Amino acid sequence: MSTLHYEAPSTVEAAVELLANADGLAKVLAGGTDLLVQMRSKMVHPGLIVDIKKIPDVRRITVQPDHSIRVGAAVSGAELGEHPEVTKAYPGVVEAVELIGSTQIQGRASPGGNLCNASPAADSVPAMIAAGALCTVAGPDGTREVAAEDIATGPGKTSLKKGEFLVDFVLPARAPHSADAYLRMIPRTEMDIAIVGAGVNLTLDDGGTITAARVALGAVAPTVLLVKEAGEALVGSKLEDAALQKLDAAARAACKPIDDKRGTITYRIKVAGVLARRAAAIAYERARSK
Repeated sequence: MSTLHYEAPSTVEAAVELLANADGLAKVLAGGTDLLVQMRSKMVHPGLIVDIKKIPDVRRITVQPDHSIRVGAAVSGAELGEHPEVTKAYPGVVEAVELIGSTQIQGRASPGGNLCNASPAADSVPAMIAAGALCTVAGPDGTREVAAEDIATGPGKTSLKKGEFLVDFVLPARAPHSADAYLRMIPRTEMDIAIVGAGVNLTLDDGGTITAARVALGAVAPTVLLVKEAGEALVGSKLEDAALQKLDAAARAACKPIDDKRGTITYRIKVAGVLARRAAAIAYERARSK
């Protein structure tokens, strides 16, 4: 019978040392809502769990001097949703996080952990990618910055190396007339895994023309996708029908889904275009009001 070791370091450096020197599989515990389920179902068998919640940096939400927002990897969804600056600047990220499980789960689950769990159907991840979140990763060689879209490399797999873990992620400072939105479709009315998720982030000029756009899709490929062609389809438009049709087509073209009990390939591709258009419309109206 294997022995499971639990450690709760109080510094980033101590956590890195534990992870780097671990024999066998080591897992980071942020919220634990994915990890504990995986352990109980015997999907993973770690020899070491490193609980990072006693590290101050991973438990903070900080509005920085440039008005960007730094969110610690172990900040819960509930804490994020109750933060006034976050809800004002990034309502799409908040609404995505608030779709994760139940109210009780949101009190523990963290967007940082959701990102590193690397599920293609994760709800918070398309919104984080659309927002342009930039992650801080600590490891034996120091810290490095990684775009949110470059964390996951496949289902349950990440680009993090041995000894590395996510410390925080930064949501960029908001330009005037910019906003985001997130929508998903699920088989049931609540607390289910997404058939498709769509996050859209837009910036407009004073006349309402879109000057920048990011579109991300979840549950339609082995990783959450940043669909650059979909964002480009919107730039220069005022979200007219022609732009929405181009967005729809680009979203569909990017999809590489699977058939499973939640949805067929054909259905997922169609829904991806529909949700991208609807999320873009919501983000556009929010941006116009700012």
